[in-house]
Amino acid sequence: MELENNPLPQQDPPTTTAPETSLPPEPPVHAPATRQFAWLQRIFIGGQGLRAGWSAVMFIALSLLFLMAMVMIVGALTGLVQHGEPKSLSPFPTLISEAAQVLAILAAAGLMARIEGRRILDFYLTGPRSFSHFLGGLTAGFVALSVLVGALASGGWLRFGPVALSGTRIIGFAVVWAVVFLLTGFFEEGGFRCYLQFTLTRGINFWWALGLVGAICLDLALRVKGNGVWGVYIIALLGLVPCLLLHLKRTSGAGFWQAAWVTSTLFGFAHTSNNGENWIGIFSAAAIGFIFCVSIWVTGSAWWAIGCHMAWDWAETFFYGTADSGLVPKGHFLTTTPAGNPFWSGGTDGPEGSVLIIGVLVLLLLTLLLIYGRKRALPEPAQAAEQLAS
Repeated sequence: MELENNPLPQQDPPTTTAPETSLPPEPPVHAPATRQFAWLQRIFIGGQGLRAGWSAVMFIALSLLFLMAMVMIVGALTGLVQHGEPKSLSPFPTLISEAAQVLAILAAAGLMARIEGRRILDFYLTGPRSFSHFLGGLTAGFVALSVLVGALASGGWLRFGPVALSGTRIIGFAVVWAVVFLLTGFFEEGGFRCYLQFTLTRGINFWWALGLVGAICLDLALRVKGNGVWGVYIIALLGLVPCLLLHLKRTSGAGFWQAAWVTSTLFGFAHTSNNGENWIGIFSAAAIGFIFCVSIWVTGSAWWAIGCHMAWDWAETFFYGTADSGLVPKGHFLTTTPAGNPFWSGGTDGPEGSVLIIGVLVLLLLTLLLIYGRKRALPEPAQAAEQLAS
């Protein structure tokens, strides 16, 4: 028998393919949960992580929480502060109060930076020539306040008295007050011009800015009495048309100026709680807040603003001994008293309450632009097309 002519029948190789009637693979276990909470992610997370609005709300809430905690701790240990403010404008109680506030805001900013995956220095605290900008701010602040005092004195609205300190006490109080107002610069610029300005810039638009400014003004109208609130209303109105035009023209960097409108109005709002502030003093606080925003735009960081803030307060409080937000300091070098109509002299509010401050602020702004130029030094923000919260 020849097997070659009768080969064995060939069989198909076995297959591991599932029959056509087999069920499709089951979806991953986490898929339903992902679809269920996708709407939450859209509300809280945008193109740059946590949306700017939620970041700002969390920062303010954390700052207030840490401030209350620090006030309780410092008050219990020293008895020098009450409700977050020193009982008097004396150097050492004020130093303790300012240090507590700086620690509180550092804790809030540090926690938010960790949540957002950033560094604290990212909040406008890095940039070219930071130290020289700080020194430039120091010079500008002292000179600007001196020009205001000189104008008041030449018009007869401010009178100089005897020197209040002598010997080594001059140096001692000068150093203590310098540290106090350096901390003041860190606290106020760190909160308003660093974290909030940076955060709102990355997510704000005109309509959110208008809503926030409107909410601030509405709160003042319903809750706060006195003519000081008009300083906030004026700065709010002054920013309306420019921000609207930036929005309509879709100008690059419009978010920065819309954020500046909000933070400047909020800065004036914060000063309405000070005793002795008139509407000019409130307006000047908001206006200089805007100038500090401009300094960030042209220098690339907040260091000029910190230096200017420090020197302005030091010159006003220690060097010239004028009233500061209605409080006359202790441990000042020169002695001055207001005279004549408070509209011109500032009255109990101090030089910041004089109408002459408006001219000085205009000169300060022009000098800032003249020295550093109108070209933008701040890098173009990686602003996502996100709203504050949606």
